Amino acid sequence: MTAAPTFGFSAFALEPFPELQPGDDLAGTITDVLARTGTELRDGDVVVVASKAVSIAEKRYVDLASVTPGPEALELSAKTGKPAEIVQLILDASGSNYFLATEKGPIIARHTLGYQLTSAGIDRAGTEGAWLLPVDPDASARALRDALITYTGTTVAVVIADSDGRADRRGATVISIGAAGVAPLRTTEHGGKRQEETFTDLIAAAAGIILGQRGRGAPVAVLRGIAYEASDEGVSAMLHHRP
Repeated sequence: MTAAPTFGFSAFALEPFPELQPGDDLAGTITDVLARTGTELRDGDVVVVASKAVSIAEKRYVDLASVTPGPEALELSAKTGKPAEIVQLILDASGSNYFLATEKGPIIARHTLGYQLTSAGIDRAGTEGAWLLPVDPDASARALRDALITYTGTTVAVVIADSDGRADRRGATVISIGAAGVAPLRTTEHGGKRQEETFTDLIAAAAGIILGQRGRGAPVAVLRGIAYEASDEGVSAMLHHRP
């Protein structure tokens, strides 16, 4: 089915956003920020949340002191300059399914969840720890979406976004790793040509322009006016290598 076209949309960050603590109610915190800033969600809004915020709420922290690097991690650490403990976490998360974009990295790894990500999605937390991806990002998106609907009374979709590098170029972009309420793929047609698009990645990338990166502190954005098909298939439905 050909998707309904989107002719324009708006996007804004929810800020100021408090620093999340492990185990915090993420939906409740979002709702508090909405109330404090006088912002209301509308039916059809897409709430895009940085994966790190979800990982913090789900207590996905790892103390690097608890990680013992093996020989492969030590060798890869020497090549890339990454701490051996971080490299070991990458290997654990990917089953050692990785390649180096250049001789010195970055490490592009296929997470056991099926995503191909820089460093298998491992996010360093200072010098002593790291954040792992949510156990099931699509399930996390569904739980967050359901809670937001309960708290706000509006029908919204949720996309969980993660920063990711590209093997062929410097820098990072933003992709989707979890979704609820919005179909992950859309098909567009023009002039007799049909194209299947990774739609939740487009949404994540649009939100990534304003989402918090290093030091920004805005982990949640709202996109308004996007036409989409409601679905709970999740991002995993479009992966070539599903978990």
